[in-house]
This record gives sequence, structure tokens and C-alpha cells, in this order.
Amino acid sequence: MSEPVRKAKVFMHGQWAGILEEWETNRKYRFIYRDNYEGPPISLTMSVGQEIHEFSRFPAFFDGLLPEGEMLEGLLRQRKIDRHDCFAQLMAVGSELIGAVTVEEIL
Repeated sequence: MSEPVRKAKVFMHGQWAGILEEWETNRKYRFIYRDNYEGPPISLTMSVGQEIHEFSRFPAFFDGLLPEGEMLEGLLRQRKIDRHDCFAQLMAVGSELIGAVTVEEIL
């Protein structure tokens, strides 16, 4: 199997919960919980009992964490991010998210 295009660590209340992977730019994503993760699910739509969650577009839960309106426009201009590159947008704001989940790019 090939390697993901990009990857990020996902934390829940500061505890490493799993990995978000982009397998095909803007088309194929996967979230995988860590084997020993015992915390709450990062989203009600992604249960811990199901270790691997696959998506044919950017996952709705993570999309909901992205800035909108003027905040999004400023981010796109400042960081020179493509409007359709949700993964890059999430990496740009991932450490400053409101709520329990934070995201950190794996380089």
C-alpha cells in the first residue's frame, strides 16, 4: 500500500487520540484511533470502537473546526492556502482550535 500524502496527530483534551491521513488530495481521508486510546471519541460520528474511519471527502467533523467568513479569508491570504485545501487550513489553525480537539501536522 502507498503512503498518505499528509498526516496529522489529533489530540482530545491534550491526549493523543489518533491520526488523520490524507490519501488523495481533496478526495480520500482516513482517521485512525491509536491502539491504546481510552478517551472519549473525538466526534459522535467517529466511535472509538471502530478503529478506522474512511471518508471520500474532507471529514465533516474536521471541516466544522475550520474558520469561516472573514477569518477564513484572512487565513487564505496570509498563509497563501488554496480555498479548497481543507487539510492545509486545518494544519494552519490546528493548535488554536476552540474546544477539546487540537491537531498537529506530522512532517
